[in-house]
Amino acid sequence: MTISKKEISKRFVFTNLEVYKKLEEQDKSIAMMLAHYASYEWVISMNAYVSFSAFAIYKKIANPYFDKLVRNILSRFKAFLITTKETVPTIIRNNKNKLLSIYGFASDQSPKISSAFHWQKFLGIEVPVHTGAEILAKKYDMNVIFLKVKKVKRGYYETSFEILSENAKEVPNYEITDKFLKLVEQQIYEAPEYYLWTHKRWKHRR
Repeated sequence: MTISKKEISKRFVFTNLEVYKKLEEQDKSIAMMLAHYASYEWVISMNAYVSFSAFAIYKKIANPYFDKLVRNILSRFKAFLITTKETVPTIIRNNKNKLLSIYGFASDQSPKISSAFHWQKFLGIEVPVHTGAEILAKKYDMNVIFLKVKKVKRGYYETSFEILSENAKEVPNYEITDKFLKLVEQQIYEAPEYYLWTHKRWKHRR
């Protein structure tokens, strides 16, 4: 709630920002996929380095006080916070207005079983997976990038980018999603203690 932009820039370092910048030069919006890992929320500090408008997608909090609190915190770093239900209308509007944007998808959680289109093994267990980032990237011709977070020491993190697709429309269905899951697995195996195990990732399984 109080950290300064200067302080967070020292504590959350982007090690290969040029990989992201390369995508901005293509004049296409970007879907950024990441996991609920370590202090992943600090990715909002990325707004100090990007040219595109940034939108963080989140599930609305039932408690209105805490929902407003989260919105206020993120707005300090010029991040537009949109709920999952607002995502598609926002992308449509931005496309119509030719507003180049980056959308943050934390896509490692469990989707509603009623909207599960794709199942894949995640840490050895076959589960339904979120495919929204890939589907929207294909439909609206967005580049797709992965953000990895690594804890260096208490209160300090490093991040790195990896391009998942520069031509999502031509990639076979679910290939981008599966590649994302593999990268999340690698991230967890390196240091499992920083993954958010509390979100019941395996409540649905085969």
